[in-house]
Amino acid sequence: MAAAAVDSAMEVVPALAEEAAPEAAGLSCLVNLPGEVLEYILCSGSLTAADIGRVSSTCRRLRELCQSSGKVWKEQFRVRWPSLMKHYSPTDYVNWLEEYKVRQKAGLEARKIVASFSKRFFSEHVPCNGFSDIENLEGPEIFFEDELVCILNMEGRKALTWKYYAKKILYYLRQQKILNNLKAFLQQPDDYESYLEGAVYIDQYCNPLSDISLRDIQAQIDSIVELVCKTLRGINSRHPSLAFKAGESSMIMEIELQSQVLDAMNYVLYDQLKFKGNRMDYYNALNLYMHQVLIRRTGIPISMSLLYLTIARQLGVPLEPVNFPSHFLLRWCQGAEGATLDIFDYIYIDAFGKGKQLTVKECEYLIGQHVTAALYGVVNVKKVLQRMVGNLLSLGKREGIDQSYQLLRDSLDLYLAMYPDQVQLLLLQARLYFHLGIWPEKSFCLVLKVLDILQHIQTLDPGQHGAVGYLVQHTLEHIERKKEEVGVEVKLRSHEKHRDVCYAIGLIMKHKRYGYNCVIYGWDPTCMMGHEWIRNMNVHSLPHGHHQPFYNVLVEDGSCRYAAQGPGPHNMENVVSQDLGPNGTVLSSLG
Repeated sequence: MAAAAVDSAMEVVPALAEEAAPEAAGLSCLVNLPGEVLEYILCSGSLTAADIGRVSSTCRRLRELCQSSGKVWKEQFRVRWPSLMKHYSPTDYVNWLEEYKVRQKAGLEARKIVASFSKRFFSEHVPCNGFSDIENLEGPEIFFEDELVCILNMEGRKALTWKYYAKKILYYLRQQKILNNLKAFLQQPDDYESYLEGAVYIDQYCNPLSDISLRDIQAQIDSIVELVCKTLRGINSRHPSLAFKAGESSMIMEIELQSQVLDAMNYVLYDQLKFKGNRMDYYNALNLYMHQVLIRRTGIPISMSLLYLTIARQLGVPLEPVNFPSHFLLRWCQGAEGATLDIFDYIYIDAFGKGKQLTVKECEYLIGQHVTAALYGVVNVKKVLQRMVGNLLSLGKREGIDQSYQLLRDSLDLYLAMYPDQVQLLLLQARLYFHLGIWPEKSFCLVLKVLDILQHIQTLDPGQHGAVGYLVQHTLEHIERKKEEVGVEVKLRSHEKHRDVCYAIGLIMKHKRYGYNCVIYGWDPTCMMGHEWIRNMNVHSLPHGHHQPFYNVLVEDGSCRYAAQGPGPHNMENVVSQDLGPNGTVLSSLG
C-alpha cells in the first residue's frame, strides 16, 4: 500500500515542480501522504534544488518538510557536492539551505576567477600577483577548493585551459594553508612529540592535489595496531597494552612486556603485512611520503622508523628517534628509570631492516664507520622533520633538466619555513628563480622577489657578497632587457622566418573535435610557453611538439586558448590545428 502511494506521489511531484499552480486534486493527494513517505519522495534524487524551492512554496505542510535545516536540503547538498560531507559532524546543527546557497555562490566565483586567469595570464608561466583575488575571497575556502576539484574532474579533455589554471590555483591555495599549519605546528613546545603529524604536513605540502589527511593516515595506523593487539593477545592475553583505549598515551615500564609488543609488531609489519625497506628504489621521493609508505608498504629508514615509532608508542613502548648518520634509527631504553644512562644502555632498532635490534657496535658496522656518542642521542620533532626535508631536498637536486624542479622548490619552501636564515639555501632559491626560467617570461614581480632574497642573504652573511653581487648584477641586467622589450612586437607572416605560419589574425576557426568556434588573435612561430606548461599540457605528444606555429584563439565561450598548427595541407579549407591536451585536436576554417 505504501509502495503504491510512493509511486503515485512520484508522478505528482514533478508535475508540481513544472506547474506554477498545481491542480487541487493532485496537491490533496500529495499532502495526505504520511510524512515519512513525502520526505522519501523529496529526497529521492529526481528533484533539483529549484524543484524543491517550488514544492516548498505550495502549502504549509510541504514547506515544513523542506525546512532549511532538514533532511531534504541536506540530501540536496549531499547529492550535489558529496565530497564536502566529510567536513560536517552528524551532531552539528546546519542550515543546509544556506550552505547550499553559499557553496553555489563560491562555485560561480571560482569559475569566474579561473576564467579571468585564462584571459590575464595565458602567456605567462607563473602569474604575477595573480592570486590576490583568491586571497580576498569571502566564504569557506573548502567550497572554493571543491569547485576547483570539480573543474579538474570534468569529463575527458574538455576545458583544458581551465583545468590548467584550476590546478595552479588549487596547488597554491592548499600549499599556503599547509605551510601556515606547519609553521604553527613548529611553534609547539619541544616536548610536543607528534612526529606523525609533522610528517603528514610534509606529505601534504609536496602532494597538495592528493586527498591526504592526518585522520585518514592515523586510521590506517590504528588498523595495524589492531592487528598487533590480536597477535599480542596470543602471546600474553593479559598484556596491559590490550586494555589501552584509542588516544591514550600510557607507557609500559617492564622491559619484558615491551619486548612482547615489539615481537608482535615485527610479526605483523614484516611477516603478515610484508612491509620492507625499499632497497631497489631507494632514491624515490615516494619513500618519504607517509601515505605512500602505507599504500606501497615500503620506505626508507626515516619513514619506516616514524611508522614503527608511532605504533610502538600507541601500544605503550617509549621508543625514541635517533638521527643516526646515513641510517635513521630508533632507540629502546634498557636501563632503570631515573638512572644515569649512556649509549650502551639502549638497544637500537632498525625499522628499515625488519625491526632488527642492534648494539652500538652493530650500528657502527651498519654504516661502516665509528661515530661519536652524541650521534646516538634522541632528537626532537623539528630535527626529524629537518632530516626528512633534507632528504627531499637532495632528491630534488637530482631532477632532470627538463623537469620543473617542483620537488626542489617545495623542499626549499619547507626547509626555509623551519630555518628561514639558512644562507646557502636562500642562495639556492635565488639561483633557482633566476636559472629555471619561471620568471623571465613577463613575471616581473618574481624578479623583485629574487632581489628581496638576495638582500636578505646580504644582511645575514656579508661574506656572501661575491655570490650575491653576481646574482644581483644578472638580475638587474634582466630587468634592463625587459625594459627594452616593452612595446608592441611587430611580427610579419610574410617574413621568411615565419614562412610556416599558415593562418592570419582575424580568421574564424571551428574546432573539428569539439565543434566550438573561435577567432585567431595572435600567433607565435613556435610555442612560447614555459617548460612546466609544455609538460603539463603534454605538448611533446603532438606531431612536431613545440617546434611549430602556435595560435592564440578567443573561443565563443569567452575563454582564451593556445592551439598548435599541426601538420596537414596548407589551405583554409583543410586547416589542421591542435588544441593542447593528451592528444591532438583539430580546427577548420569557417571561411
